Amino acid sequence: MKGFAVILKMELQLFIRDFFGFFFALVFPVLMLLLFGGIYGNTPIYYGADVKMMDISVPAYSVMVIGVTGLMSLPLTLSGYKEKKIYKRFDATPVGKKSIILAQVFTNLIMTLIGIVILLVVGTLLYQIQIKGAFISICVSVLLSIAAMFSMGFLFTAIGSDLKSTSLLCYLFYFIMLFLSGATMPDMLFPDTIKKISDFLPMTYAVDLMQGVFAGDSFSKHGTELLILGSVTVICTVVGAVLYRRKDWT
Repeated sequence: MKGFAVILKMELQLFIRDFFGFFFALVFPVLMLLLFGGIYGNTPIYYGADVKMMDISVPAYSVMVIGVTGLMSLPLTLSGYKEKKIYKRFDATPVGKKSIILAQVFTNLIMTLIGIVILLVVGTLLYQIQIKGAFISICVSVLLSIAAMFSMGFLFTAIGSDLKSTSLLCYLFYFIMLFLSGATMPDMLFPDTIKKISDFLPMTYAVDLMQGVFAGDSFSKHGTELLILGSVTVICTVVGAVLYRRKDWT
């Protein structure tokens, strides 16, 4: 455990020093919140509605944070480490490569939670957002969304033969889901064609689940989202693990 703690501390420091991961996970979502807050304010999503724009924006931007860490930072770092033969070096020590992979997962999990907390603090202080959901329900929704996005990133790393191919997969899926899932702008603004496309994107269901639970919905109203995110987690993790066993780690 002491050795793992040292590796985790090192990975956290590397994450903070990396401009891309740090900025897009912790800063960019807050800037988006401030931008749309400046445009729309915390006005009702439609006339007479109890839910306001910032009330649905904060959970949506929380999924954006999860997407950055799960679909970009985690898989690209793991792939980069493999290409630089860092796993081979760790395998020559008692620590082993599993420790650095686990440390990367924990690093991105910690940074994801920090990014979400920052959004909640900014949303509460500046826009007085309403969080009607139970704490445990919100935690479960956050962790399930994280599990789904992290498992997809893990699968991309397992599929990619090198850093370039992994980067292509990550960038392609991340930006498609980022702009078509409702994570950047409310899906109520989408035309019908875009909405049909978004139905095939796992991040769409993470956004819907988070927005619903934050608004006070029970899990019974989001059975489809829970099923899809759970299925994505299991399938991507299992397939990724199988492909990882076949990789050449030397």
